[in-house]
Amino acid sequence: MRVTRMMWYTGTLLVAVAMLAATATVSAQQRARTAPGRTGGAASDSTRAQRDKASSLRGFRGTAAKLHTTPAALQSAFERARQANPKLSRGNFIAANVLADNLGAKHPRITTRAILAGLQSGKSMGQTLQSLGLSKADAKQARKDAGRHIKDAERRIKDADKRAHAARKAAK
Repeated sequence: MRVTRMMWYTGTLLVAVAMLAATATVSAQQRARTAPGRTGGAASDSTRAQRDKASSLRGFRGTAAKLHTTPAALQSAFERARQANPKLSRGNFIAANVLADNLGAKHPRITTRAILAGLQSGKSMGQTLQSLGLSKADAKQARKDAGRHIKDAERRIKDADKRAHAARKAAK
């Protein structure tokens, strides 16, 4: 009984010391982050913003190639559309562009702008397509086709990146 009690006290003491050490480490890190004389804070923020922008730009490569535009143009169009509708997701934006590209020839009323306006008004993608003149079944099939096109474009870019990486690795 006495040994069990000593083990319990020792365990409790070690846990308390570990928690104090963790708290001290976290508070020291917070002080270092908010130190008034710290230099380089703006640089790390701008670097993060640049990395985020580059990552977002890479995410538009596959769809941009399918839509015969540049990733930068697609990204700036997304940012403009996002200002008009803050709830707009990147996926819905890409789907709207692909749907307009796929259906625009047969249905001139279906444009990216019309789809985005429908999404902004609170309608779903299917409801928006139906309000633009498609039947429920056609809207469902169009969404499936667009999804396949988007995945195919992303897969092509991913495969090209893998091949380029393998080529760079082989060259070293």
